[in-house]
Amino acid sequence: MPSKHNPIIDNFIAPACEDLFDILYQDEDILLINKPSGLLSLSGKNPLNWDSVHYRLVHGQEGETPAFPNAILPHRLDLGTSGVMVVGLHTQSSKNLNKQFQMRTIKKRYIAMLEGSIEDDQARISAPIAKDKKLFPKVKICQSDGKEAVSEYKVLQRLENPPRSLVQFTPITGRTHQLRIHSLFMGHPILGCDLYKSDRSQEMADRLMLHASDLHFEHPISGEDFHGCCSSDFLTS
Repeated sequence: MPSKHNPIIDNFIAPACEDLFDILYQDEDILLINKPSGLLSLSGKNPLNWDSVHYRLVHGQEGETPAFPNAILPHRLDLGTSGVMVVGLHTQSSKNLNKQFQMRTIKKRYIAMLEGSIEDDQARISAPIAKDKKLFPKVKICQSDGKEAVSEYKVLQRLENPPRSLVQFTPITGRTHQLRIHSLFMGHPILGCDLYKSDRSQEMADRLMLHASDLHFEHPISGEDFHGCCSSDFLTS
């Protein structure tokens, strides 16, 4: 942990995000939204990072979406990641969703474009993850001190000129930056990633090519099985 004599200072300022989130589904208890790439999930400690999914939920997106003053996010997506998020609209639904995420009963799927042609059609990556204290906010693969981290993937399409692989990820655990560092660990970083990259993978896309496509969960009030999904067709463009 950083000491008071050597604190970690995060000077990152998120670029302005002009894209809006879309409401995919709404009832009295939850929302499903499509978060754009480049928008923080939660407002940061730095006052310049005020804009976020949560801020826009609570205050509304003028002329587009109403305000949901009691909205709570039971999970978040990284700044560069787009895709489906579930939102609790009151305390009871939020607490139930939080519990489902903590118990790992919610099944998540992501679509990503990776550098190179992946040899195996599908596989499991098991590589423990620890904070990289020297390179905040990065994490690292660490067999001695890392926490268990498991991801499964399936290749959906292999593309050429340049070689790329469109994959579907199913994270079994939910560590910070898990899919990004696991992709680098297997030698095929996600295109557009600024933290976990090869010599050219970041320059191969103008955004992080990672999209949360599916959420399978139990509706927090009715108890019915629920599937939230969000198209990722742009990743093949």
